Amino acid sequence: MGKFAVLLILLSTLIGGVAIWYTQTRAFWSEIDGPVTLTLATEDGLTTLPAQDVRAIASTSSPLGFRACFQHLVQMDALGSDLPVTPMPDAAPTIPPDWFDCFDAPAIGALLAGGDARAFLAYPNVAYGVDRIVALAPDGRGWAWHELNDCGRKAYDGTPVGQACPDRATFTPLIEGSL
Repeated sequence: MGKFAVLLILLSTLIGGVAIWYTQTRAFWSEIDGPVTLTLATEDGLTTLPAQDVRAIASTSSPLGFRACFQHLVQMDALGSDLPVTPMPDAAPTIPPDWFDCFDAPAIGALLAGGDARAFLAYPNVAYGVDRIVALAPDGRGWAWHELNDCGRKAYDGTPVGQACPDRATFTPLIEGSL
């Protein structure tokens, strides 16, 4: 009887572990089928980011679950002078599921830290309290992900958000392709 109980516990643990792994890496993630909005936020609004070979994924369980990889056609020395963009020096890419292999968050972070890529605000408030960030490398590689902005940090830690944040009751998020 004791061996049966131990086997039952081990089997339950194994099934639970596989279920948790599946839900974290597969169940709520899917590739975006359709157009993906890639822009750069400027003083005058949004400017379309010329990109090709775009691959993107999103999580249906969180607005932070967006990642994209693409090739860009931006002249890096034009950013800031000819095109007044908003730099994001503290941007930090987050890790995607392992099957989305074009987005290597530690490598992108190292490129940003070493100055071999630059991060910019791409789309403010893509979801309530969440901004889209793009990182561009001079060799034409680009990546995008979502990060909490000041409104999001305040909204989720319970601090009053203030007047600088959009009205949550009337806020409309950006809808990408189809999942």
